[in-house]
Amino acid sequence: MEIEVKSQSDDEIVFIVRDSEVPFVNAIRRFAMMNVPKLSIEDVNIIRNDSSMFNEVLSHRLGLTPLVSNLEFIEGMELADECDCDDYCPKCGVSFSLNAVGPKTVYSKDLISSNSDFKPIYDTIPLVKLKEGEELKIEAVAKLGIGKDHAKWIPTTVCAYKQYPEITFNDDVDTDYECADACPRGILKADRRSKNIKVLDIENCSMCKSCFRASPNNYINVGYQENNFIFKLETDGSMHPKEVLIKACDELIKKTDKFISFSEGGNE
Repeated sequence: MEIEVKSQSDDEIVFIVRDSEVPFVNAIRRFAMMNVPKLSIEDVNIIRNDSSMFNEVLSHRLGLTPLVSNLEFIEGMELADECDCDDYCPKCGVSFSLNAVGPKTVYSKDLISSNSDFKPIYDTIPLVKLKEGEELKIEAVAKLGIGKDHAKWIPTTVCAYKQYPEITFNDDVDTDYECADACPRGILKADRRSKNIKVLDIENCSMCKSCFRASPNNYINVGYQENNFIFKLETDGSMHPKEVLIKACDELIKKTDKFISFSEGGNE
């Protein structure tokens, strides 16, 4: 198996996986979404809410506010349902407070953390608007969890793959230049001088087959390479995409080791 990184940034990575299979690539995708621990607000105690927003809606917004969950910071923390404390402790949670008086728009930056390492990723997420004299007072606890239990613990906003596109041309028929114009992504270019069609960016092909349907003489055919994949992973900013991949692979290895141990007659 070969892996080639095509592009990466602080919240996105695109790479190609060659000589692999759908079950393996899909397992990485699922573990990246569902089994990578992330910090999110779980318990909300609304002491006072004079705004027009219902407590439940406000709590939901707080839960979906991305918090810093870098592996170096959450190292040593435990999942909330695995911690032996009664409610929460520094091993499984971080407390936040919010106090505001209108008129103002309350933003994510107004959440004050008990631990400076854990804070909202973005300062400008609007939470609620307060009118003149309205007051908001909240105490909240963020806990470590996984996406399998709730969507707020999913670290990825995009986590998908597609099989590597493959475009071929039928040299036994006349060149159909109109099929190039039918491509919605503009990855085909008709070159009448050389009497052929050039593929400009094969990896951008969505395999919609618009070009195939536009060619009455079946000059072009769109398929895919069965064992090669283009994988795209984008996070909400709480974790670096490489960290999500590394942790997903670690968790997959743990599950596999347990299965192997069980199959060999172990205790797990």
